[in-house]
Formats: sequence, C-alpha cells, structure tokens
Amino acid sequence: MDFDDDSGEFSRLHNLFTFHLGIAVTLSWLTSLYAALYAPWVRNIRPLIDPTNVGTVESTWSYLFIFPVVLTAAWLISVFGQNLFARFRIMRSQAAEFAIAALVAFAMFYLSIDRAVAAMLIGM
Repeated sequence: MDFDDDSGEFSRLHNLFTFHLGIAVTLSWLTSLYAALYAPWVRNIRPLIDPTNVGTVESTWSYLFIFPVVLTAAWLISVFGQNLFARFRIMRSQAAEFAIAALVAFAMFYLSIDRAVAAMLIGM
C-alpha cells in the first residue's frame, strides 16, 4: 500500500468518525440542556441521585455539562487537527486507532446521557 492509498483510507475513516462524533456531541448537548430544565439547582446533586453517596460537593452545572464540553472539545480538535492526526500514528492499523477512539467517545457519550437521565428522573 502506498502513501496515497493510506491517506485515502485515513480521510474516509476520519470523515466517518468526525461525522458520528458530531452527532454524539449534538445529542449530548440536547439531552443535557433538556435535563437542565428538570434538574433541581442544588450545590450537591449526587445525594439526590444516590442517598448513600455523601461524597464531594458537585454543582448541577458540572454534573450535567462536563461531558458535553469534553466531547465538543474532542470534536473540534478532531475537525481542525485532521492533518496532524494523519501524520501521527500510534498503531499500524488505522482502523484499530479509530475503533479505540470511537470506544472512548462512545463511553463519554454514554456517561453524558446517563447523567442527564439521572437528573431528569429526580426532577420529575
């Protein structure tokens, strides 16, 4: 495989990844903003969700919006850093690199939705 084939495969995978990450970012923000309408605005939301947890104080803002902010930052870095990512490789297989990135992004998306749903359930 020569450089042109390699860069074509990277572009295809990168475009597919950034498109789906953009959808995940949008859904994450919409769900968190919707949950913000129902969430009680307290200084420590965790004991409301899990009464056995009396841990550190965390505001509703950081509880709901930290993962959408991180996903947005990752999406922007992915979109604007395409040329840098094309040159920087960790593994031999680009598909494996994108699969790992997709798993991490999905885990963050899942945690974002999970927190939003938990906030919605205590607000209803």
